[in-house]
Amino acid sequence: MSVMVERIREAARRYLEDGAVTCVIGYERGPRGNVRPAFVYEADDVDRLVWGADCSLDLVTYVHNYKHSPRRGAPVPKVAVVARPCDARAINLLVYEQQIRRENIKVIGLTCAGTEILGQPRLACQFCRERVPVLYDVLIGSDEQIQVPTARDDYADIVEMENRTPSERLAYWAAEFDRCIRCYACRQACPGCYCFECVAEQVDPHWTSIALELPEKHFFHIMRAFHLAGRCVGCDACEAVCPMDIPLSKLNRKLAKEVEALFGYRTGDDPEVAPPLATFDPEERLRL
Repeated sequence: MSVMVERIREAARRYLEDGAVTCVIGYERGPRGNVRPAFVYEADDVDRLVWGADCSLDLVTYVHNYKHSPRRGAPVPKVAVVARPCDARAINLLVYEQQIRRENIKVIGLTCAGTEILGQPRLACQFCRERVPVLYDVLIGSDEQIQVPTARDDYADIVEMENRTPSERLAYWAAEFDRCIRCYACRQACPGCYCFECVAEQVDPHWTSIALELPEKHFFHIMRAFHLAGRCVGCDACEAVCPMDIPLSKLNRKLAKEVEALFGYRTGDDPEVAPPLATFDPEERLRL
């Protein structure tokens, strides 16, 4: 057992024994050895928790399940979550947007050298700038992980796409969106997609149909990308769960590139700083 796994279990056990939280959200291995989310409610069960390069699932999405009181008069449950750097930025976003209260969540932060899917480095991890979470209650990690350098230009692939002609870009995305089966896995995996009723399924007003036609697919993905403008933390959960391998992160990272260039803002770096599209500055038009 690695030192990191041991410390994760120690932190989880302490929180549960002290009654600081009712549940610890982390990673465990299923019967076939695959990593899956773990929900630990008893201190005696913390040995289920694991950590490794294949722990690539986004756990912050599950925090939404604990943000409301389970019954009338009962307090909102407090939870702890194992968080990589991208997860910590997602928590900051949700705290700012008042989806969760900071006092109701304990963050077991992990230094992270990047995770893998099927033995291959995740695309998001190749572009990741941080190896240490911006937010944590307890930090677990090693100096070797903290010192891992970023190997690639953050937006090299986006610049390549920008250099194409408009007709080439349109043809590229038309071909990609045409493969979409509208399963909404991208939406369900995203920590920033938490609307009670998604516009893609809204009946009144009826913005779009559920038809598997290219215009509807195009509308859904462009709409979702704009809803995440200035809010996407770059965790790449949407692309990771897409059964059709559509490069969804290119849309989100293109908008992240523009937001950073225009406003100097990166999502989740500071929970006190409002996202650019959540503010109004009358002098902004002069600056831009």
